[in-house]
Order: sequence, then structure tokens, then C-alpha cells
Amino acid sequence: MKDQTPKQTAIFWFRQDLRLSDNPGFKAALEWAEAHGGTVVPVYIWAPGEEGDWPPGGATQVWLHHSLSALKQSLESLGSGLIVSNAVGTSKPLTSELILLQIAQESGAGAVFWNRRYEPFAIERDKEIKSTLKNTGLHVETSNGSLLIEPWQVRTKEGKPYQVFGPFWRSCLAQLEINNDLPVAAPRKLPPLTKIPKAASTIEELNLLPTIPWHTGIVNTWKAGEASALEQLQKFIKSGLGEYQSMRNRPDIEGVSRMSPHLHFGEISPRQIWYAVKKKAAHDKDLRAAALSYLREVGWREFSHHLLYHFPATVTEPLRPEFRSFPWESDKEALQAWQKGLTGYPMVDAGMRELWHTGIMHNRVRMIVASFLVKDLRLPWLDGARWFWDTLVDADLAQNTMGWQWTAGCGADAAPYFRVFNPVLQGEKFDPDGEYVRHWVPELAKIKSKNIHRPWSAPLELAAAGVTLGQDYPHPIVDHAEARQLALAAFQVIKAAKQINH
Repeated sequence: MKDQTPKQTAIFWFRQDLRLSDNPGFKAALEWAEAHGGTVVPVYIWAPGEEGDWPPGGATQVWLHHSLSALKQSLESLGSGLIVSNAVGTSKPLTSELILLQIAQESGAGAVFWNRRYEPFAIERDKEIKSTLKNTGLHVETSNGSLLIEPWQVRTKEGKPYQVFGPFWRSCLAQLEINNDLPVAAPRKLPPLTKIPKAASTIEELNLLPTIPWHTGIVNTWKAGEASALEQLQKFIKSGLGEYQSMRNRPDIEGVSRMSPHLHFGEISPRQIWYAVKKKAAHDKDLRAAALSYLREVGWREFSHHLLYHFPATVTEPLRPEFRSFPWESDKEALQAWQKGLTGYPMVDAGMRELWHTGIMHNRVRMIVASFLVKDLRLPWLDGARWFWDTLVDADLAQNTMGWQWTAGCGADAAPYFRVFNPVLQGEKFDPDGEYVRHWVPELAKIKSKNIHRPWSAPLELAAAGVTLGQDYPHPIVDHAEARQLALAAFQVIKAAKQINH
């Protein structure tokens, strides 16, 4: 006989949406609970085993720990709380599905709400959970809390997904002009938690803070949480937006918004960023060009999710099939030199050391170090993608995949393979005074700006600074000019093979 007890409680399942403002799934859960005279049970489930081949990396876990702590504090300040459940290390195997069913039973829930995710493994997992919950009689509702426009809402005239950013973004802009839904403010008060499920754990028991070398650097560099995200956005709009176009490529200057980790964890929504920037530009004509330039970068984030949704195999396979036969090298020593920032090219090494210490790397430098790996060293782009995945606090599967395939020339809207960044010229152009290199490669701090990106050409300065190449700082592990020619020759191999196959 079925339970006839009225089900008044709603569960909201937090995932990559760790905020209370402009959270459509959370808002829907609150409205359902209010309509049924019940309460909302906010839940977070730590289940890295359900993330396919891409469980959260070390840097991501550090951020998640602090973001969950901030969310819990916010919920408690409004009269509620956060139920944290751990699917790892239990005596019997647990899944998100089993945990949600258990919490629903113990709390008397009649509905479960969450915001959608778009990674291929998450889509399949969520479909199964939704089906199971519905079959038990629960009302299940999902929302879009992560994107301006969902991947299936934008199509070419032929009804196909886009593979080129320009027309994709124009189509998005046309839709955004029609859809003027404003961000929703956070609730001022929440219904109290009446029952604490037996499955409840603590954030500390998730063991998200492994003893990794860069933990301290991440904590000293960043402050996780919704309040910090909103504060950083206002700081950027007030003092950074005006110079964004001219300074966005300068890693020695904070000329970017630094919103990427906040966006990845959902501490702020893209819609909040979109309307805040548009509002500022509407009141200041001088900022309009900069605002469009910045919002275009938000568009690239949308494009990456569009690609991942429609081409899920690209997390491990090149979108352009001819690149499956690319003659990649296998060199563990070269890979480790790149990872540790010991390539002998100061701009590359500075970027890799910044990443290791802070969990972030400037976007221009990401392109430089990525080009060096896949073209100068001819190492597989997946080696780089996996390293970034473990060390970036903003490790996002869609953006990480698109970025690496773009650089390797094997993805959608990709840079031509023959576009090989010269790490010396890139350093001289975007770190003209050498301040970025001096900060992250202190061995070269005394080298003059004109030579700092090519220290091997200034033996007298090196001697005066007490630096011996090969001891205090490495010789370049490859000759860039020679490496470029070898990379282009390798590309010609697959280009010729493609022509033969056609």
C-alpha cells in the first residue's frame, strides 16, 4: 500500500551552482515548498566517481571546500542549512541516486529540483536519476542555471550545431535581445530545516583539502564564495572594464575580470555578469566597446558548452578526424619540464609556475604554453588538458577541451596549425617590461627587460646576476625555429593523408 502522507518538502540538489541569487532551480524549489506549505532541504553530494574520466582535480577540490563553506554559512544566516552527503569511503557503495532517495524518504519530500549540467557523463547520470525519482512518485524539475542560452537552443539554418564562433554568437545575441529576463535576487529568509537526514556528513569529512603543494598559494590568491564573486564583479566593472580591451592580454597587469572560477562553481551566474556589464555600459558610452569585447568572452564560454553538448567525444578525440593520425611525440622528460616551468623559455616557465602556485593562469599565457606543448614539443594536447584539469581552480571540461583543441588546430573554429606562437616574441609583446617573468622566474629578476625573454643571448648579464644556464636556469629544451619546422612537417603528413582520402 502506498504512503498517503502529504509530501510537502522539496529537495534542492546543489552542484555547480553554489549561490542563492539568480539560482532558478533553487527558486523553483522554494516556490514549490511554499505552495505546498512545506520546507526546502538544500543538499550537496560529493560523488567524484560519477564524473567519468574527469573527477575533480586537486585545485578544484581546494576551491570547492571553501565554496561549500561559504554557501553553508549563507544558508544558515537565512535560517536554513546545507545537508552534505559523502558517497566516498562508505561501507557500502553509495550513489547520488541512492542518497537522494534516502533523503527524500527521511525528510518526507515530494519533489526534487536541480540545475542542469552539460558534460556527457553528467547528462546520462542525471537522466537515470530523474527517471528513478519519478518512478517513485517524486516530482522532478530541472532548470538552466549555468548558461545564457542552452546548447540545443542555437542551430544553424540547416538545423545543425555551430562549429564557428562568429555566426554562433550572432545567433545568441539575437536571442538575448528578445529574452530580457533579469537576474533574481537572493531570498531574504529561508524556511528552516526540520529534519537532518541520517546521511548527513560535514564538509571537513569530504577530505577536499589534500596536502598539495599549491594549497596555500590558492588560498592566499583567491576567496571563494558568492559574496566574493559579486564583489569581484563590481570591482572589475568599476576599475577594470574601461581598460579591458587594451590590457586584457597583459599578464603583468590585472586587466581581466578574474571571474572564471566563480563562474565554474556557479557562485555567480553568466546572466548576472551579462546584465551588470550591460547596465554599466548603458550609462557610460565610453565603455560600450569594452563591454562588447568582454561579453564576447562570455560568449566563448557559451560556445564551449555548445560544442561539448553536441560533440561529446571531443573530451578525448579531436573534432577534426584527420588529427587522429597526427604523429605526436612521447617524451616524459619534456612533459615534466613543461609542467614544472623548466623549459628554458621564460614566458612559458612563468605561466606554468603561476599555475602551480595560484591555480590560475592568464588566458594569453595559456595560449602561449599550450602552443609550446603541442607545437614546439609536439606532445599530445590531451597531456596538457589533463595537467590543466588537475591544477586549474577554474577547470571546466567544456572550456578546457575547446581551448586545447583550438590551440592544437584540431577543434571547432581552431587556430590554423601553422600558427605557432614564438614564446620569445610573445613575451616581448605582452610582458614588455619583464615584470611577469621577474615575479614567477626570480632567477632572472636581474636581467634587463630587453633580454629577459631570451636570457641565453645575454651571457654578461647572466654572469653579473650569478646565473649559470643549465644550473640556475635551464637551457631551452628545444630550438624554437627548428621545432616550428618539425611541427609544420608533421602537419603536412596528415594534410597529405586527408587529401588522399578525399
